Amino acid sequence: MKKIYLLLVTVISVIGCSKPKTEVIQGKIEREQIGIVSKIPGKIIEIRIQEGDFVRKGDTLAILDIPEVDAKKSQAEGAVQSAKAQYDMTLKGATDNQLKQLEAKQKALKEQYELAQKSINRLSNMLKDSLVSQQMYDEAFAKYQGAQSQYLAVQAEISDVKYGARIEQQKMALGQQERALGALQEVSVADSERYIIAPQDMTVESITLKAGELALPGYTLISGTISESTYFRFTIPESRLSKVQKGQEVTVNIVYNKSQVKGKITSVKALGAYANIATAYPDYEIQESLFEIKISPIDVEQAKDLFTKTTVTLELLK
Repeated sequence: MKKIYLLLVTVISVIGCSKPKTEVIQGKIEREQIGIVSKIPGKIIEIRIQEGDFVRKGDTLAILDIPEVDAKKSQAEGAVQSAKAQYDMTLKGATDNQLKQLEAKQKALKEQYELAQKSINRLSNMLKDSLVSQQMYDEAFAKYQGAQSQYLAVQAEISDVKYGARIEQQKMALGQQERALGALQEVSVADSERYIIAPQDMTVESITLKAGELALPGYTLISGTISESTYFRFTIPESRLSKVQKGQEVTVNIVYNKSQVKGKITSVKALGAYANIATAYPDYEIQESLFEIKISPIDVEQAKDLFTKTTVTLELLK
């Protein structure tokens, strides 16, 4: 009886001390990629960063030369100044010197008008007595009408100067000023595109062009990774889906520096037939669907300096 008891104790001890069987799957360290492109064409005149640099959001990475924008900006600034001066004139009227010039012009035109009026009166009496021809009278009358029109026009011009332009003229001048300001604003926006700015904190991975080369719209000039977006990616077949679940905390082994990082499974999604498989030497049936597991580190700072595309491992229960 004693021997049987000892045997049972031994069996129970062995069962109690045995560890659950696990399998190791391999994955990769990944980060979110970011590409920076030019919105307008221009020649690169300066590159302020190098591959491997860490840059902050708002840092200037490169500068483009855009001659067409420079020319348009000068034209737009001149148009704004001209339109503003025109609008101010409709509100305030002419200067004292301009008013004096108009009054002198009015005086001269008045004298011409009065002389023409006297001439037409004399010729009118002479025409009645047949002392002048009808053609001579008609020519004098045309000169009289011209002098009258010029005299009335300068009077109206002086009135506008003294009392301000009509409200319609003011609105028209204001509209011209607003259009000129809009054109300048549009050019200023285009001018700001000469500066290639970092959209967020990132590590520069590659620079595709050099100073002096032409950057075309939509072409990726600089690519990099977001440092705080580190995650671990594994590929498993559907037969092992029961071993993982979203929100589960796991330990990821970093192979190249023999360290460990605590993480949490943040997503499990199906992969397409030709998707990139993260696990090396996958062991699964050909007819099985594949799933991607994304694990985010619990301590982001602990993972931010890890090298991307390096191998990591994860232990799953069999």
